[in-house]
Amino acid sequence: MRGVMYDGAGTRVVDDLQVRDPGPGEVQVAMTAAGLCHSDLSVVDGTIPFPVPVVLGHEGAGVVEAVGAGVTHVAPGDHVALSTLANCGACAECDRGRPTMCRQAIGRPGRPFARGGRPVYQFASNSAFAERTVVKAVQAVRIPEDVPLTSAALIGCGVLTGVGAVLNRARVGQGDTVLVIGTGGIGLNVLQGARIAGASRIVAVDANPAKEAVARRFGATDFLTTTDGVKDLLPTGADHAFECVGRTELIRAAIDSLDRHGQAVLLGVPPATAEATFLVSSMYLDKSILGCRYGSSRPQRDIALYARLYREGRLLLDELVSATYPVEDYEKAAADAHAGRVARAVLTF
Repeated sequence: MRGVMYDGAGTRVVDDLQVRDPGPGEVQVAMTAAGLCHSDLSVVDGTIPFPVPVVLGHEGAGVVEAVGAGVTHVAPGDHVALSTLANCGACAECDRGRPTMCRQAIGRPGRPFARGGRPVYQFASNSAFAERTVVKAVQAVRIPEDVPLTSAALIGCGVLTGVGAVLNRARVGQGDTVLVIGTGGIGLNVLQGARIAGASRIVAVDANPAKEAVARRFGATDFLTTTDGVKDLLPTGADHAFECVGRTELIRAAIDSLDRHGQAVLLGVPPATAEATFLVSSMYLDKSILGCRYGSSRPQRDIALYARLYREGRLLLDELVSATYPVEDYEKAAADAHAGRVARAVLTF
């Protein structure tokens, strides 16, 4: 079968991958579509260290082909969106409703694929850039068949992370003010999360002025090309500032933009050894810096919620799909995503 594989030297589309059958508590999914996220590109450029060879991709949707023993919540033929959380469901963090903190779901890459008789790693417990993949049952969330799979593919990372950061981690409230730095795939979902939460003013910042129209479509009330004008729009500062780029100087800008009791939420991913600075004396006015993994999401609950909001016209998905590419055109999709020509490229099988 086809898949996008990174071997440590380069990325290419191969056609001789194999994937094992699902075991107990697992699901095999025939992928229909997969979003190309910057995290995939970050594996290739070394920002995210990961063992190789690996099949890339971590946000996707498809149709269940087979289920292992004990799986009852999905069946062959069901449409599903996939999450990256292969959480155990039994530890203290899972019991508290915090599956993103499950230690069984972090740093334990499996190898369900093979090529030429050699095992191949799975990225983010998912590997959506393959015609078929095997995931833990908890990662497969059934969605209504009237939700297009090319749109549903984006729920599993961009929407869960961006909207989830607003609703679950920051808990933005009615009338709050929000600053969003970076309006790529994650930033756009932060914008619409803030809109859904009822924020009164939502300021988007992106160096590319061509992104203003789409930022406003997703919920921005104001648009700037630098953070320099934030204080003019929000004189006392923002209640919530989301850094969605992964640059340390923008992390500092997010912190400096906060109002009293404000919180900066870090979503962008800088290099693993990056260090950021802030003025300690500025933090004593009840300000906070929050890390956020995967939107602090609970995928079985949240994916179903976002699918419902999409069907009600409150959450935008179709508008996130900037362009679709057959999987054979992965290199073009990656180049367009890296250059910022598309907010989200979607690979199709």
